[in-house]
Amino acid sequence: MLTRILLAAILAGVLSGVFVTAVQALRVTPLILEAETYENSGGATDTHSHEAGTADHHDAEAWAPENGIERTLYTMLSNVLVGVSFSLILIAGVLLTKSALSFKSGLVWGLCGFIAFVLAPNFGLSPELPGMDAADLGESQIWWVMTVTATSAALMIFAFKRQILWMLAGLVLLVAPHIYGAPLPAGHDSIVPANLAAEFAIATIVTSFLFWLVLGGLLGWLVQRTVSGKSGNEAIQ
Repeated sequence: MLTRILLAAILAGVLSGVFVTAVQALRVTPLILEAETYENSGGATDTHSHEAGTADHHDAEAWAPENGIERTLYTMLSNVLVGVSFSLILIAGVLLTKSALSFKSGLVWGLCGFIAFVLAPNFGLSPELPGMDAADLGESQIWWVMTVTATSAALMIFAFKRQILWMLAGLVLLVAPHIYGAPLPAGHDSIVPANLAAEFAIATIVTSFLFWLVLGGLLGWLVQRTVSGKSGNEAIQ
């Protein structure tokens, strides 16, 4: 049974990765391509683009796929791998907490994933386009992991603990990374127009929100069907 559940989780991740690739092509990818024109003309040498759940890192001297079908295929491969990884993380949380899982509860898990992996980190580390100054990558990754871990723990406490001390502990975990503060870039110069950066930040957050809802909903629906053998109201416990 566990094997079938894991296969369902992998399928949900694959489908979600394909879905988010299509959504990215509508707005996110065009914004990245537009920013790259500024980067190439401005001679930036140390920039990268970051989108939680669907990240791209750019280096002026590194190999990169050609624009068009090759770039789309590599992006889809990356998104599928990310989707499968996040799907397995969600199903691990479901199994560890012995929670019921269905399409509706899957949406809730997806929403929590969006809050923990995208919304909370973005309060300190905004999505970055090529040509934008960025903080030290190592420090940013450490802060991102700490924020995701603390936010996930806080959400678990809010969901499964009702005692006041536990709730206070959850609140501390929720705000602690932001009180500490995310690492800041060495400078604030950017060759990318501010309106383009703002559009990219909005587009990536909206895209990630859709990705997590689709992932959670698909995961709940597929696992429910796998366990029950039909699309009724049964849920795993």
